[in-house]
Amino acid sequence: MDPRPVVLVALVGLTLCTGGAMLQATSPPTFSGDEVSASTVSPTPLETEPTCPRAVTEPIEGNDTGSNTTPTEPRIVELYPNPTIRDNVGEYLVLEVPAETTLGNWTLTDGHTTATFPNETVSGRVALSLEPTVTAELTDDPVYELEGHVRLAADGDELELRNETTTVDTVAYDRAPLAERWYRSDSDGDAAVETPAEGTWHPRGGTCLPVSTADVDAATAFVLPDGPETPREAIHEADERLLVAGYTITSETIADDLVAAADRGVDVRVLVESGPVGGTPAATEDVLETLTAGDVEVRAIGGEGARYRYHHPKYAVADDRVIVTTENWKPAGVGGEGSRGWGVVLEDETLAGDLAAVFAADYGGWDTDSGTAFLSDATFVEDDGDVAPSRSYPTEHEPETVPVETAELLVAPDNAETQLTELLAGADEEILVKQASIDADAAVLEETIEAARRGVDVTILLDSTWYHEDENAALASDLEELAAAESLSLEVALVEETDRFEKIHAKGVVVDREVAVVGSANWNANAFENNREVLLALHGEAVANYYATVFEDDWTGDGRWTLPFGVSVTVIVVLALAALVGRRYVRFGESGSRDE
Repeated sequence: MDPRPVVLVALVGLTLCTGGAMLQATSPPTFSGDEVSASTVSPTPLETEPTCPRAVTEPIEGNDTGSNTTPTEPRIVELYPNPTIRDNVGEYLVLEVPAETTLGNWTLTDGHTTATFPNETVSGRVALSLEPTVTAELTDDPVYELEGHVRLAADGDELELRNETTTVDTVAYDRAPLAERWYRSDSDGDAAVETPAEGTWHPRGGTCLPVSTADVDAATAFVLPDGPETPREAIHEADERLLVAGYTITSETIADDLVAAADRGVDVRVLVESGPVGGTPAATEDVLETLTAGDVEVRAIGGEGARYRYHHPKYAVADDRVIVTTENWKPAGVGGEGSRGWGVVLEDETLAGDLAAVFAADYGGWDTDSGTAFLSDATFVEDDGDVAPSRSYPTEHEPETVPVETAELLVAPDNAETQLTELLAGADEEILVKQASIDADAAVLEETIEAARRGVDVTILLDSTWYHEDENAALASDLEELAAAESLSLEVALVEETDRFEKIHAKGVVVDREVAVVGSANWNANAFENNREVLLALHGEAVANYYATVFEDDWTGDGRWTLPFGVSVTVIVVLALAALVGRRYVRFGESGSRDE
């Protein structure tokens, strides 16, 4: 399918990885129709470098280069071999050239076919394409037409840039992911001749956002199903903007709250995933119809070649308030009708502006559809998770407004994994992990095990829902054997039945009772490397102790702790030995496809 035109977004603290100089806005984003804009833009680099490719930025005006040095020879700095358009129409490369360079004698070859450059005098960055009209919709660099038959092979290639018969630059790349751009790694170096330059891939229009940090006086910590009124209160009190992002949204109550906000003049926007695992829940249809009928702007993100594998965050920006949870906008999630989840609400202009920038970039991207278009094309499936449970749950942990020293906004795939592993690596005494499931090869799990090896007490509490059970058992067995063999202070438990909640859906960590991390990312590689996820790292003893207390109560609560059916004799022996030394090892699992 043909991609829609790119909407370029220049926002607070946000860099779009699309080639050129860094974009940074000096005031919060504003919305006008389906476009996003900022009032002023300056090319000032971010103070903290983004974790994605440094050269991957968008030019502000004209033809400025994004590197720190002017090249002495033209060189290839960007490739786009695999756009979402059929037959890769519009594929292009970007050259970075010295000032007043004439391209007339230059050619590009893959060793089999050759294309010639136009006789133009250019400076800075220029894009070259066999289909310049199409390419102009895919990049903001000025586009010039190539003549010839050379193609950028989607399965990888080596390209040479020549001045008549002299090779000036060579680059090599592997298989090109759909809708991702290749960016030269040695962004500040000269052209490569003998050894081809290499690069990295990044989604077209994906963000390159560093960790955003702000001093915050206090935050309201809450857990679910105990405190569903807390996020709703923030929605009810919004006066100017209300930006809601989620994987799914099926709560009619939340939909009514958003329509009521729109009725009182609040600019309300909603962004959801267009293709959740297993299909879009049937309850979504009525909710989206309610929202669109109530003048709430809705968009769905996803599809072929989308920037992110799944749009999986669960957050809202209400004026200058930030709401981040582990739960979806559904009755069993934020509605408080089932899942054990964690959440936080805090007020800070900087963090709200930066999270609004993330929302605006995602909302305004080429891979989004309007709510109306999504409704007309979507297929809806019945989802047991949207059926109200047959019992209610008590409020044992009231929301608490507690002091916070600093708060960090982490987003995936930009920076969340790096920052979270650093927090885990810095643990001295204790790590508490509450997850629905964990993948055995997750980098954050590996860092947690390393912490146990250096003497940190590690406790992991996981869900036991049937769709996690088999893979959880295999991973638990491995960790049990590891803990026994190395005498690690590592305890793992599976919660079976409790009258406190239906299942664990939280994605939370507490480090040394000094830092608590709350957010949407499951502990698996896909979440951190491919998904859009949003987390908050909250620094401060009071806020960390709030979640640690809930963790301990869930660990030692009135639930029935049992082994799943079919546990091997070997594991039973391990458990018996563990009991003798005061430890409890219970099998737990990784993230299944049903995770939300």
